[in-house]
Amino acid sequence: MSQPMSQAMPAPAPVTEQMISARIERLPIGWWYRRMMLIVGTAGFFDAFDALTIAFVAPVLIGLWHITPPQIGALVGIGYAGQLIGAIGFSSLAERFGRCGVLQWTIAIIGVFSIACAFAGSYGALFWLRFAQGLGLGAEVPIAATYMNEFTRHELRGRMVALFQSIFAFGVMATALVAMFAVPRLGWQSMFVIGAAPALLALVLRRLVPESPRWLAARGRLAEADATLADIEAIAGREGPLPPLPTDVPPIVKHSASWLDLFRGGFLTRTLTAWAMAFATSIVGYGLLVWLPTIYRNVYHLPIEQNLRYSFVSYFVGLFGSLSGVFLIDRFGRRPCYMVSFFGAALPLLLLAWLGRSGPAPVETVVWIASIALFFMSIILASIYVYLPEIYPTPIRALGAGTASAWLRFASIVGPGIVGAILAGSGVAVVFLFFALVGLAGGAVVFLFAIETRGKILEEIAQ
Repeated sequence: MSQPMSQAMPAPAPVTEQMISARIERLPIGWWYRRMMLIVGTAGFFDAFDALTIAFVAPVLIGLWHITPPQIGALVGIGYAGQLIGAIGFSSLAERFGRCGVLQWTIAIIGVFSIACAFAGSYGALFWLRFAQGLGLGAEVPIAATYMNEFTRHELRGRMVALFQSIFAFGVMATALVAMFAVPRLGWQSMFVIGAAPALLALVLRRLVPESPRWLAARGRLAEADATLADIEAIAGREGPLPPLPTDVPPIVKHSASWLDLFRGGFLTRTLTAWAMAFATSIVGYGLLVWLPTIYRNVYHLPIEQNLRYSFVSYFVGLFGSLSGVFLIDRFGRRPCYMVSFFGAALPLLLLAWLGRSGPAPVETVVWIASIALFFMSIILASIYVYLPEIYPTPIRALGAGTASAWLRFASIVGPGIVGAILAGSGVAVVFLFFALVGLAGGAVVFLFAIETRGKILEEIAQ
């Protein structure tokens, strides 16, 4: 009598860092991704709202508390000082404790201190509360951008992360729109009350989005990375069959994060280039966003409502610049888009400086030409966090993006003081000249030193 043949089930393939990376690279952009982008993007929306609120509150406080332009510059700058510390400190923690948990902490800080700012009764109180809120504001953007970079397949990474970052531009426009209604009718405190909404998101964030599988794999937690991806693959599989695993994906780098890694080998040039790009982006981009309402108030003495309407025009035009970057960055690459952004903004700013050489140019002329400059700067404002995280390997990705973001915040500290001093001493034309020269320098840095990352897998760029 013949014996029945037993057929052993094949053992499942072992989970490796390379397999985790390959499984991420085949994930479609489906409901799971759009939901995650919406949830994390909500935090980015209110990051923009809270960061720019001071620009719309400042014209009121000038009359209420008799604040001078240098004091406005200091009030803006102290918020960015908090952002600088938060960008470095919390990004370092995100390498140790994970992207989601630290992101939750930063969102909570933003919301809690926004409420506290609403109850500030003096310049000094608001000054230090903005510093505390800045700790969360500075960290949220680089950590969220790192998180989205690590979930997005290579051929769509530029487009999708730029789209995610363009939520910031919608936040800027919404801030202007809300301010037009709320500030004259409900008072300046209402802006900070509205900006407290992120505190609610912080309560439930960890239950709504998963930890980054790339970070888990880099920390040696392969079973957790495998389980996270299995859940996502089950959701994605209901929308259609998953494509085969790519076979040419490099493994995720696995080692502990070190500050010195930012300066070793080829990463030294990448790090210094990222810092210079971030610095120039902040001086010009955030300089225009923050200072246009104050220029309209102090130089042209516009009523509050007209001031806010003119600011809204520029921010609305800037939104289209951000959306342009979404469609261009994967088609033409990072380097061309960033050079167009810097040089395209510098030229209209040079024109404004020339038109104002013998006195302030007509306010309507300033509105439209400044709007063109903001259109071009919004390309890199909405997409620089595509580039900053992707040039580093997973163990130092958040740290690299965070330190570059710290230079963006450092520029935001010194920039308002410089602009305030120029505005008080030399006039608005020299302010526009200053912005233009920094924009030209930023474009030159991109041309000479930035690497092209379009269409490359994160692990490929990290080699």
